[in-house]
Amino acid sequence: MKTLLKAAAIAAFGFALSGAAHAQSALNDILSSGVLKVGTTGDWNPMSVRDPATNSYKGFDIDIMTELATDLGVEVEFVPTDWKTLVNGVVAGQYHITGSASISPARMKAAGFSESYISVEIMPFTTAENAGKFASHEDINQPGVKVATTLGTTFEKLVREWYPNADIKVVEAPARGYQEVLAGRADVFITSNIEGSTLATKHGVVAVEGAAARAPTPIAMLLPQTDQVWINYVNNWVKVKQAKGFFEANKAKWGL
Repeated sequence: MKTLLKAAAIAAFGFALSGAAHAQSALNDILSSGVLKVGTTGDWNPMSVRDPATNSYKGFDIDIMTELATDLGVEVEFVPTDWKTLVNGVVAGQYHITGSASISPARMKAAGFSESYISVEIMPFTTAENAGKFASHEDINQPGVKVATTLGTTFEKLVREWYPNADIKVVEAPARGYQEVLAGRADVFITSNIEGSTLATKHGVVAVEGAAARAPTPIAMLLPQTDQVWINYVNNWVKVKQAKGFFEANKAKWGL
């Protein structure tokens, strides 16, 4: 009897392991549906930019996701999201993967990340007219200085850490901190060196002289935390594309 019970237990354990090993991965869903669903905000130039007239996207991230879909042999579908719900969308299965996002301990608690393929530094920017008012981070961290940022972004967290004495103005997506500065409703915003260079060309904003770049941060794609099959696929795909020069060529294309 004991032998039979032991055999049954072993069989049940083996069945459980087999079921876990064959649990449905996002990779299986993508291949069977023929669609890669990508969460993207469309508001981080030149990474992901949405054209509201055509509801189409362009940018560094968009090229990456399009290439990933091509190599998977499927179509790509861009799912609109915003920064405060970016992680929630992955967790809830609204999309299989996201465009670029900074790797942070808070996000790692709920979601997985791919291998990093680019990094950024964060710095403060203002208008050319206000450039003479600020020469350091300390000049910004003063009562009466209005620092604008977008709710739910890494920038919001950093603004609160760097400038606790300033007047912090938080706007909600699709509004952006830099728009508040351009409209004269705030004095300073912070963003990555990547977006900052684009905004400098497009809108004439300038980096705050003397305020050194901070928080060097690796950038990667968000994925479902427990889906190791999908994470492994994407990580190895990143390594293959790095070896072939795809990421460097895409950086050059978008001026990164």
